[in-house]
Amino acid sequence: MLNVSDLHVSYGESEALHGLSFKVAPNEIIAIMGRNGMGKTTLMKSLMGIVPTKSGSVSVGDSDITRLKSYERVAKGVAYVPQGRMIFSTMTVQENIETGLIPRGATKVPPDLYELFPVLLEMKGRRGGNLSGGQQQQLAIARALATAPKVLLLDEPTEGIQPSIIREMARTLKRIRDERGLSIVVSEQVLSFALDIADRVLVIENGEIVHEDLRADVDEAKVARFLSV
Repeated sequence: MLNVSDLHVSYGESEALHGLSFKVAPNEIIAIMGRNGMGKTTLMKSLMGIVPTKSGSVSVGDSDITRLKSYERVAKGVAYVPQGRMIFSTMTVQENIETGLIPRGATKVPPDLYELFPVLLEMKGRRGGNLSGGQQQQLAIARALATAPKVLLLDEPTEGIQPSIIREMARTLKRIRDERGLSIVVSEQVLSFALDIADRVLVIENGEIVHEDLRADVDEAKVARFLSV
């Protein structure tokens, strides 16, 4: 579903990603792990077209999206939940979700989105800025799902969220994968969360993938060493 091949990304003269290659199957969740500053957010922004690709390729299904703008990637089936959530704080919950409907020409929020996130139904008339961090994260995911994506990118979704909400989010992401057949890519530093949701774990260090394992084969101590400062 998602194929990243020999991806190089630079900020000016400084190369941040050095030839990353990986594939994500339909119905698969992969966790991209690594410490701060190792390239996780750069990778996510690159996959979304926010940061341009220097060389290499990114494709979704049979579509090469390497040179497409962000909104064109959304039309091809890529959705992005950025670090810090970036919801529209002055718009209501329902209005936030409706912005995700625009790319596919829809106007009505599908009932199954509210079924995934019941708290959003209760608060659909409330402004996004008045929600808790966990509720805002659910809203950001719902807004992304409103675009009917094939690939969902989540950048540090557990940041600033309490443990009970993190566990609930893990259950919801697995349900989304199972019910919608999505490919999900999560960048993450919280090992317990990654191991809870991921089918496969990749570790990025200094812009390169240095470790990869199926969830069943993960050596937790080894991955934890990559994440320690």
